[in-house]
Amino acid sequence: MTSTARLFRIAWANSTASWVLPVPPCAAGAARGVGVRQRRHAPAQQHWRRRLCSGLLRGHGPSGLFWLWSGAVFNVEFLFYGTLIMTFGLTVTQAILAIIVGNLFYALLGFASLQGPKTGTTAFMVSRAPFGQNGNRLVALFNWVTQVGFEIEGIYFVVATVILLFSLHGSNVFFAVLAAFTFNRLHLSTFHAKPVSFAVWTTALVLLISVGGLGWTENGNDYSRYLPRDTPPSRTFWAATLGGAIPSIILEILGVLAYTITTKSVGIAQIGVPESFPSWFVTPFLIFAIFQLLAINTIDMYSSGVTLQALGLPIKRWGTVILDTVVCAVVTGIILFHGNFYADFSGFLLYIVVWLAPWFGILITDHLLRRGHYDSVSLQSARGGLYWRNAGVHWPAVIAQVVSMVAALMWINAAFDVPSYTGPISNHFPGLHGGDFSWALGIVVGAGVYWALAGRGVPREAAHIAAT
Repeated sequence: MTSTARLFRIAWANSTASWVLPVPPCAAGAARGVGVRQRRHAPAQQHWRRRLCSGLLRGHGPSGLFWLWSGAVFNVEFLFYGTLIMTFGLTVTQAILAIIVGNLFYALLGFASLQGPKTGTTAFMVSRAPFGQNGNRLVALFNWVTQVGFEIEGIYFVVATVILLFSLHGSNVFFAVLAAFTFNRLHLSTFHAKPVSFAVWTTALVLLISVGGLGWTENGNDYSRYLPRDTPPSRTFWAATLGGAIPSIILEILGVLAYTITTKSVGIAQIGVPESFPSWFVTPFLIFAIFQLLAINTIDMYSSGVTLQALGLPIKRWGTVILDTVVCAVVTGIILFHGNFYADFSGFLLYIVVWLAPWFGILITDHLLRRGHYDSVSLQSARGGLYWRNAGVHWPAVIAQVVSMVAALMWINAAFDVPSYTGPISNHFPGLHGGDFSWALGIVVGAGVYWALAGRGVPREAAHIAAT
């Protein structure tokens, strides 16, 4: 089964299962009931829920997780990301170096997938452990906006691709046959670019980190939770890390090389298909892109749905799909007719790092402090339980999130994006004028502040769980 086919199958199973099963129970539901709503399910429905949560990836194990992430990443958007960083003025060597370094951060996705098999629940249900049920609502809201942003990107590409297809071939597009990619016109010796500064290179790097390993961390446990509980953490880590990194490196380098042929792209939407590609390749490529982009968007749409439910909104999964679709349609229309996609999307990628890097640092620090011990029942309880603490708020995590977001904004460079902003530290150090290390400050400060404030309390919680 191809990676895209796997993606369709797993995403569809996730979506349909969650329409039937409003509260993701997995290990918790198998042991004890969680709320009246969960106990009302019929026995047959409870059996289906346990079977689904304990092994949708059974028969594949971690290899199934590898192919899921490989399928999610192996799409035309990542080809576009390669061409996007070339607009910064990078040389081919600088671009490839940024791609290799940036994709090392898929290790963050690996780390953010470790909690799923043990807890049997989604990323922002696990996030209740450090933040509390109510404290988690803020970062869950940030995540929903982020997921919708990536959905808008996917829909934008679909609409732009359809417009381009019909402008080129009208209704005959359905008779096209997929063709192979060609490097016949690739001559690196003819491409000359003056190397950019290290500071500019760091901005290209943070874009790749944002669309890559860090940008997927909020989805990690949404899918690793379907692995068996006894899956070795190392296998979960490498399956998610390599599944994302390998195709990302291949496609982004391909985008860089395509850019060296010509900086001009086909179509008003500038979707990254070079004019120098053979005409026989463009149409099959675009047809393939439409179906693939629709498949990829199911990843973000599913995670967006479970995030809305983690927010505590009384809305069913089909309702979240409708809400997402309406929001995406409106914003995509605005961008198509009045916006600047490159500036809007680059700004989106830079600014999501401001909240996402701190959240990741806090989540992983909490995981280390509790040594992977979670109370699955409490994670899924709307009120009460081990993580209720101060009326559902765990202040160490909330304080760490706010402080580290401010720190990340101190060293960000979004001067040419929307909205335009440059952090004061970005222009402070000689040789790093205009640099962007928001991702590093966010992770380090978030982890450090949370460790300082919760370094004693969280291990005591974990000891209580281990004792019971």
